[in-house]
Amino acid sequence: MTRTVLLASASTSRFSLLQNVGITPLVQVSHVDEDAIANVLAPIKTGELCVALAAAKGRAVEADITVTESRNLLVIAADSMLEFENESFGKPGSPEAATARWKAMRGKSGYLHTGHWMKDLVTGEERSGLAGARVEFANISDHEIAEYVASGEPLHVAGGFTHEGKSAAFITKMDGDSPAVGGISLALLRQFCKEIGIEWTSLWD
Repeated sequence: MTRTVLLASASTSRFSLLQNVGITPLVQVSHVDEDAIANVLAPIKTGELCVALAAAKGRAVEADITVTESRNLLVIAADSMLEFENESFGKPGSPEAATARWKAMRGKSGYLHTGHWMKDLVTGEERSGLAGARVEFANISDHEIAEYVASGEPLHVAGGFTHEGKSAAFITKMDGDSPAVGGISLALLRQFCKEIGIEWTSLWD
């Protein structure tokens, strides 16, 4: 039996990564309170928090699916955060925070974690896990930071950067799962599918 993928995320990057490998998912956003969950779980490692947030998003969508009446679904959720100098950073949210973030990160490196959660609604099988990569940032100028922040791009992406957008030129090296830096690990999702008996190629459009 084939499945339709339901992506529990508003991320255009995650959608594009799936679409680029032949999977065009349905999309439903969870609207969970990430800060509240993080506060309840604190103190917690960055990677563990990402997995917990991905699971919370996925389960929230599973509990109230509105985009389709079908239950022949494979629900996928993810959450990304940057671990930098032993702190966890999500979306900056404001120009001031994004500016401060980049002034601290330039010329240094951090680790981008992406937590994943998947559930096959046909069998009830569920999987979760973590992927990511170390990211090295160029020593960019104050002017470049100001222009980048003014573009609006870093305000709403994990860590305040994205490797496929305007900040791609500000990244000197990535070591690890590069799609996970974009928000979703295709290799990990394929492994989950293999474990629960779903052929990855059956998800292709």
